[in-house]
Amino acid sequence: MKGRKLKNSASTPQALFTTSRSTSTPHAMRSGAEWLACAPRKVQETFLNGLTEEALLALPWLFEFWAMEHQLPPEGGWRTWVIMGGRGAGKTRAGAEWVRAEAEGARPLDPGRSRRIALIGETIEQAREVMVFGESGILACSPPDRRPEWQATRKRLIWPNGAVAQVFSASEPESLRGPQFDAAWVDELAKWKKAEEAWDMLQFALRLGAAPRQCVTTTPRNVPVLKGILANPSTVVTRAPTEANRAWLAESFLQEVQARYAGTRLGRQELDGILLEDAEGALWTSAMLEDLRQEEAGELARVVVAIDPPVTGHKGSDECGILVVGVNDGEDPKDWCAVVLEDATVCAASPQEWATAAIAAMQRHGAERLVAEVNQGGDLVESVVRQVDPLVPYKSVRASKGKTARAEPVAALYEQGRVRHLRGLGMLEDQMCRMTLRGYEGRGSPDRVDALVWALHELMIEPAARWRRPRVRIL
Repeated sequence: MKGRKLKNSASTPQALFTTSRSTSTPHAMRSGAEWLACAPRKVQETFLNGLTEEALLALPWLFEFWAMEHQLPPEGGWRTWVIMGGRGAGKTRAGAEWVRAEAEGARPLDPGRSRRIALIGETIEQAREVMVFGESGILACSPPDRRPEWQATRKRLIWPNGAVAQVFSASEPESLRGPQFDAAWVDELAKWKKAEEAWDMLQFALRLGAAPRQCVTTTPRNVPVLKGILANPSTVVTRAPTEANRAWLAESFLQEVQARYAGTRLGRQELDGILLEDAEGALWTSAMLEDLRQEEAGELARVVVAIDPPVTGHKGSDECGILVVGVNDGEDPKDWCAVVLEDATVCAASPQEWATAAIAAMQRHGAERLVAEVNQGGDLVESVVRQVDPLVPYKSVRASKGKTARAEPVAALYEQGRVRHLRGLGMLEDQMCRMTLRGYEGRGSPDRVDALVWALHELMIEPAARWRRPRVRIL
């Protein structure tokens, strides 16, 4: 493979066929198929012509050759491997191949690493139809001479070498009380209704062999059991978006889901495979933000760009929050509605870079004013901005209250349905869902949220406070 050294002294893909006769072996290299696809035609022909008939027949079943990076287990002494990815990212195939690697030996009758394996889905039917009989399930992935036999009455697979994989339902956690295993494959854990109970019972049952371990394949969801597993030091994680497996997915499917969900929090979870967390007592929630999404901005009366500049400008600096927000104000403030147009935040940027990015955002959207917090930089902030554009309409703001106190009136506007979001604001929305009455419960500083708050104060909160309905005074 171009640019990557091969491990275990395997210098070419042919080494996969000479180091072992197993068709599911510990990986000696990463994606031989990728290497071959990128190689010149002459190299491809030399490789294929150099294979023996036995090796050529084994090639379709050698997952090591075809797998993507996230589908191969990390090295090291882990107990739990979590494969977290978007829909169709190849999680099920990775789980099925991992079970094969645990059950199979070098030859069909040789013992593998594990003899007793648990297969756990939310229900027996889902485990059977997806994990066992699915298009990417264990039976579909197994070569003829190693294919296990399905015993329907006992809900289990038996390999030619005697290894057994038993199917269980997570909806019946007590069924895991009694059996014992040296390996387990857990599918779609994050959607189990009795996830905590079933996971706990599995941990007590995973007690055979020198180092029992388990593979979890799931689309991420903000549930305590998954967050607890990810926080465990014995857990390793691989991640991949739906896009990573596009070669095996219908183009119409990708076009449809991307058109509908790209740039939304649901899309970040279901397509990008990112775990989105709403902090307890958050001022904003995922459900609220999804309900407030719209496709187009519509006609806007005013647009501003707000920035929350960092103190420093090096690799470890905070982000420079840059938000573009517009409002379609009317005669009565209660009818005003704002639209968040763009998150133009930059990371690890120098003052010159973030000032340039802010001015560029103004030009893209025809913004009438740049609003900048100056608590940290004072007059230096304006000086930096005017070096980029000496004539930019500029307003400095200084925080006299804490972040939460400033954010609460903005959160109230969202609760009233008076602020809408366009697509592509996922990073901003992640920060919003970690802002609570106790403060920000995420990593670093909520610079994107700070910029949003200043923009909405400028467009809606301050003008509304100054607005007075005309009255008739009786003399």
